[in-house]
Amino acid sequence: MSGADWLTVLTTTDDQGRAEALARGAIEARVAACAQVSGPVTSVYRWKGEVRTAPEWQVLFKTTGARYDALEAYLREAHDYDTPEIIATPIVRGSADYLRWLEEETAP
Repeated sequence: MSGADWLTVLTTTDDQGRAEALARGAIEARVAACAQVSGPVTSVYRWKGEVRTAPEWQVLFKTTGARYDALEAYLREAHDYDTPEIIATPIVRGSADYLRWLEEETAP
């Protein structure tokens, strides 16, 4: 695999329990090898014409390019936001052992 074949995928939610459930569900479904929950963070955004501020928890998933579509589908189904943040960033380099583990843990 090349570097673009490994990804970190970020989403946010407004509840720590929901963030942990999204993380656990992705790991159980093997659409991510690992997920880290952090927060709360303060999000400032425009929604329906109004600027809002809210606490959110970030979930950072590690997956492969081959499993991205399945992870996105899982997040769209499991997430409670109308328009969830789902942003993928390529991993351009990493430990060979870790990246191999990532591939093994996301194999369908």
